[in-house]
Amino acid sequence: MLTALTLAKPIATSATFAAGGVGGIFAPSLFVGATTGLLLSTVLTRLGFQDIHAANFALVGMAGTIAGVLHAPLTAVFLIAELTGGYKLFVPLMMVSVLSYIFTKKFITNSIYTYQLARRNELLTHHTDKNVLNLMKLEKLIETNFAVVFPEDTLRVLVKAVEDTTRNIFAVVSRTDNTFIGIIKMDDIRKLMFHPENYDKIFVKDLCFRPEYTVRIDESMDSVATKFSTSDKFNIAVLDENNKYIGFVSRAKVFSTYRRMSKQLSED
Repeated sequence: MLTALTLAKPIATSATFAAGGVGGIFAPSLFVGATTGLLLSTVLTRLGFQDIHAANFALVGMAGTIAGVLHAPLTAVFLIAELTGGYKLFVPLMMVSVLSYIFTKKFITNSIYTYQLARRNELLTHHTDKNVLNLMKLEKLIETNFAVVFPEDTLRVLVKAVEDTTRNIFAVVSRTDNTFIGIIKMDDIRKLMFHPENYDKIFVKDLCFRPEYTVRIDESMDSVATKFSTSDKFNIAVLDENNKYIGFVSRAKVFSTYRRMSKQLSED
């Protein structure tokens, strides 16, 4: 029965939250800890151990669960010590709480209260830089006014694209499914543009190359900023999870947005 209760309570609490209800965090944690402690004391008693105090096991189990779920070992120790009206269990409470915290922290770096925020990159910490980057959204920084050409296009088509755009980078994608193939820089074709006799002899696929850096649409802004700061790139192509071309993100826009949001955050 204790095993069933220990396993059923987290499922019931999760189902309550998933259904939109309020199942609480603190009380279910205490319940699971108590049943786990009672289960362990029952097993030890049936194995022949003497002088097993089931109530003490339940209290220590409650402290361990609170320390792991809330990432608050000191809170768990002093809370359970106050519930017992004394500090006779202080040493086992400390041992179990600290071990629970260390073990949980190794696999889950955030407490249950901040876990979902951390997954959505919305967790604000004391680090201003990280907070600003978490608030920035990559999809709002993408620029789509770059000319797109196809591998089988000739230099003539590329020169026409140069006439129609003010950007110095051209995205090369597959004509059939928009798969990103590479880029062409204006500097790489500048001399070729003055030789019309080669317009129909040179193809885009002969001029393009795969850039060293690209950005995924689901990539964190911290990673994007790192790529800009560790490279000399001014524009980096943004791709979706299937390697489809979306647009470019520019160094200037990232850092100007960063400065603006940093100023707003400091004023708030």
